[in-house]
Amino acid sequence: MGRRPSATLRDTSEYLASNKFESQRGLSINRRSSLRRMNVLALSASLGITFSAAFALSAVPAAQAFEIFGKKFFEGDKPSNTSVPDPLPYSAELSVVGSQEDDLQDKLSAASTLVTKEDEAPSGQAGLISRGLSDVKRILGQLYANGYYGSTVSIRFNGTLLEETLESGKIPGPRPVETLISVDAGSQFQFGEITVLASGPGAEDLPKDPLRWDLISGEPARSGKILNAEQKIELYLRKRGYPTADIGEREIVADHATRKLDVSLPVETGPKAVFGAVTVSGTEVTDPAFVERYALIPEGEIYSPETLDKSRKRLNDLGIFSSVRLVEGTVQPDGSLPISIEVSERKRHVVGAGASWSSTEGIGLEAYWRRRNLFGKGELLSIEGSVGRLSASSFTDMEYATRIAFDKPGAFGPQTSFSTALSAAQEAPDAYTSRTVKLEGYYKRTFSETLSGQAGGEISFSNEEDVYGTQDYLLVGTPVGLTYDSRDNVLDPTEGFYLKADVEPAYDTIGGEAMLFTRATGSTYYALDEANRFILAGKVSVGSILAPSIRSVPASRRLIAGGGGSIRGYAYRNVGPRVNGEVAGGRSLVELSGEVRVKVTDTLGVVAFVDAGNAYEDALPDFSQPLKFGVGAGIRYYTPIGPLRVDAAMPLDPGQDDPDFALYVGLSQAF
Repeated sequence: MGRRPSATLRDTSEYLASNKFESQRGLSINRRSSLRRMNVLALSASLGITFSAAFALSAVPAAQAFEIFGKKFFEGDKPSNTSVPDPLPYSAELSVVGSQEDDLQDKLSAASTLVTKEDEAPSGQAGLISRGLSDVKRILGQLYANGYYGSTVSIRFNGTLLEETLESGKIPGPRPVETLISVDAGSQFQFGEITVLASGPGAEDLPKDPLRWDLISGEPARSGKILNAEQKIELYLRKRGYPTADIGEREIVADHATRKLDVSLPVETGPKAVFGAVTVSGTEVTDPAFVERYALIPEGEIYSPETLDKSRKRLNDLGIFSSVRLVEGTVQPDGSLPISIEVSERKRHVVGAGASWSSTEGIGLEAYWRRRNLFGKGELLSIEGSVGRLSASSFTDMEYATRIAFDKPGAFGPQTSFSTALSAAQEAPDAYTSRTVKLEGYYKRTFSETLSGQAGGEISFSNEEDVYGTQDYLLVGTPVGLTYDSRDNVLDPTEGFYLKADVEPAYDTIGGEAMLFTRATGSTYYALDEANRFILAGKVSVGSILAPSIRSVPASRRLIAGGGGSIRGYAYRNVGPRVNGEVAGGRSLVELSGEVRVKVTDTLGVVAFVDAGNAYEDALPDFSQPLKFGVGAGIRYYTPIGPLRVDAAMPLDPGQDDPDFALYVGLSQAF
């Protein structure tokens, strides 16, 4: 068959304004139609839907009220039909013929505003007609996204075609308006000849095989495949130092006789670049030189978008900026690419408060004051205070803590920080009462996105009352720790690993005893489905203290299990070796936790869990003493800032002072 002269489709707005829906019938106007620019009807409809969806998702937190158990906070005005002038009610029905895909009708219904907003009456006849015009573009876009390029879309209001109502401006007939959307999907197209052409200095660096970009002849010609391939090509080149890589004027030809879609993607690589000069703007208090240094953009090295992403994250993690933008300039004749860092500073003073509750540990309150960017280089000064166990019968049984801390990022280079704190606290679980004053300082270093470490020193004085009586301790220690964290979300992880190991040699200058504290915790997460609605989570914690005896270790530092962060269902720090019926604590610890997390809806989830553990007298666990088990279930209410957690747990082998069951409330998953 000879090639007929192809017709380039007009822009969507021109196409809709032509009022010839029935005659033109989408892409079926020619046997072979060439779409030389994808900002016309074919893929522009698909692109429009993609961007709209992304915008809608990003706008959700600001538009929605924050609701907990039926109580709504920060609730804004909701649109309602009563605020729409001259509301015109209607009913909508969408039917599809000619498709072999069972879910196509559901996808088209989801794309249709006539269907999804049926309960929200538009403003008058013009509003309903406008909604129909929008639907033609949206439905065709969804059809192209699924590989249907010979489709027809017909919309009728009370039996009158949409284009006729557009000409007259009136919708005749009864109210509510009966709206019928008829879609003849036609045959699904397949990819035909696929060509990737490259020009520019990096042409030889680009693989030309379409399979490399997941474009396969004979597969359904979904428009999203083409868009994804373009994004992959541009990202591939950018990662290899070509910041201006771009897809040229693509050519896509739909052959309606063979139901084939030929694709030609011309790629312009642009020049290879290295990072050039870095400039900073938008700072008020912050030292621009500090921002430039902390961003770690290596001048003279090959351009990499990953380097910029890391820089942006590093600056955001400082907590002193409300926004961070890294703007790429124009590649200079010498191949350098200047980078401009544009920031907006956050308010420097922060006051906050929080609360917690569990049926075993009671009510806790905390408050803090913080001064960000104290000296203009990201420093943070914090003053914190908390009161726990407010339901205790006397003040002496409550828990108190206060702390003043100073953090200095970039203290010894962009990958380092220094922190120091002075704190005082009283702990009063059933097993002991501890009053401690501590001075500590840490050097911290980030080795990679997932690995960090710290080392420091601390001096602590504590007065302890427990089953052994009253004793004072003055410990001097040098703690060292490593953390590996590849979780995808700290508050609600669905994949990755978390590993933390701490070692602290210490010496009690009052008792003349040396000791070594060690603790390691690991957790992992596995999603059973692509939507991350079914998650398996597991955690293991082990600890050991090398010391002459249990009594030589301060009670607050001994290893004791039980409570919300340990074995749920048991009383807080109530599982471990006992003396005269009272918990004395041990020198070794094992804790295990497993959870099945199911997200029932976008805002509600359920969890079933098993916790196990015990503490032992010796430095190594004595497994002749069985583990204590707790079982339970909980619900999760997913908020914009993290899941609100409510857990109920029951101890299977309760001991003295353990409850029959326990409730825990908190923000974030249990681990």
